[in-house]
Amino acid sequence: MDMALPVVNATAAVLARVSAAFNAPLARAVVFGVHIDGHLVVEGLLIAVIVFQLTRKSYKPPKKPLTEKEIDELCDEWEPEPLCPPIKEGARIDTPMLESAAGPHTIVDGKEVVNFASANYLGLIGNEKIIDSCVGSLEKYGVGSCGPRGFYGTIDVHLDCEAKIAKFLGTPDSILYSYGISTIFSVIPAFCKKGDIIVADEGVHWAVQNGLHLSRSTVVYFKHNDMASLASTLEKLTRGNKRAEKIRRYIVVESIYQNSGQIAPLDEIVRMKEKYRFRVILEESHSFGVLGKSGRGLAEHYGVPVEKIDIITAGMGNALATDGGFCTGSVRVVDHQRLSSSGYVFSASLPPYLASAAVSAVNYLEENPSVLANLRSNIALLHKELSDTPGLEISSHVLSPIVFLKLKKSTGSPTTDLDLLETIAERVLKEDSVFIVTSKKSNLDMCKLPIGIRLFVSAGHTESDISALSSSLKRVSASVLSDHF
Repeated sequence: MDMALPVVNATAAVLARVSAAFNAPLARAVVFGVHIDGHLVVEGLLIAVIVFQLTRKSYKPPKKPLTEKEIDELCDEWEPEPLCPPIKEGARIDTPMLESAAGPHTIVDGKEVVNFASANYLGLIGNEKIIDSCVGSLEKYGVGSCGPRGFYGTIDVHLDCEAKIAKFLGTPDSILYSYGISTIFSVIPAFCKKGDIIVADEGVHWAVQNGLHLSRSTVVYFKHNDMASLASTLEKLTRGNKRAEKIRRYIVVESIYQNSGQIAPLDEIVRMKEKYRFRVILEESHSFGVLGKSGRGLAEHYGVPVEKIDIITAGMGNALATDGGFCTGSVRVVDHQRLSSSGYVFSASLPPYLASAAVSAVNYLEENPSVLANLRSNIALLHKELSDTPGLEISSHVLSPIVFLKLKKSTGSPTTDLDLLETIAERVLKEDSVFIVTSKKSNLDMCKLPIGIRLFVSAGHTESDISALSSSLKRVSASVLSDHF
């Protein structure tokens, strides 16, 4: 302690002298009539040094040119990175090849099969009235439009189709897209930007995921079709968060989830939307033309006024048996997309004959509402027939045209689960001529829901078609999954 005291005193004396050296002489300095303290001079010098360091060019040592020998050696050693990772033998895709229209019965690899792999919900593939409308459109307009909608690609049938869809759904306006899957991932970035908040279901399919990614918004996922999880998420994001009140906020859900066959409870979602002041973007590719008394979708099914949904999108390649997609909503929502949505602005417009087919399909649905009763009857019958399938269980909604079968007991490995399901699908096709598919996902798909067998029910299927499917699935699954019950 006695030795430390002199050191402390000496240090204090040095600091006092330094302080006096800076302050005493400079306290009397006057520049343009302004007294300058010593600490201001020191701070000014520090700022000048920092500015100098930031503005000076970085030092680069001179490079000695490589000799020819060194260049050759580097070229010999260089190995380019592969363009893609190696494909495992088990991951190779050998898909069956269709040789006819994808109706309830089709030709696969030269053999007629019962088709439960195509989302032809209303059985309109091959419909004579739709074919006639396509032929007439081809004769009048040709095959393609040869340009985007804003650059001489708008034809009167496009406007007719947009007006028809808007009138059918009871919305002020609609806009057509050239490709069904591009609709949702063009619409989301058109409205959602960096800094916005999107609350999305964790079970949304890849096209929705892609739209969320392209938007660069802050995305928060809630548990699949779990309204308690959604409410908790919205509460956390808004409670005491004054910043959240000043930015745009969206809820993104599917009406019928492609990855599970579940139906979103729209009535509860709308209540929470209004409570927490969010906007709703609803993807209706698998419910448009299917749900509701007249096929007008999820809003009609739940009795929710359609104007309470801010943005509705859907692909037309399922119920309407054509291609392309649409977005519908207010006039302001639609007009915004005509200059701000990449899938609309930069893509060649929908071929005219496909727009004509969509109009004919909607007309058919309005004139033949009994087709919906046939579809629901087939769905109910398939649920009944498959209720006791060995090793498999139905996890989809009773009204969903996507009947989703998953393993009762997972092996614990998604790869092994997929191999088992693929084996079942292959044997059902090979042994019983019934075409079914699994919910195989690409490497880009971030959905974590369990994989399964996805059956697409059509109003065009007969009772014998459903009986053939159920008996084949029961027999094959009992054989393949005998060790996994």
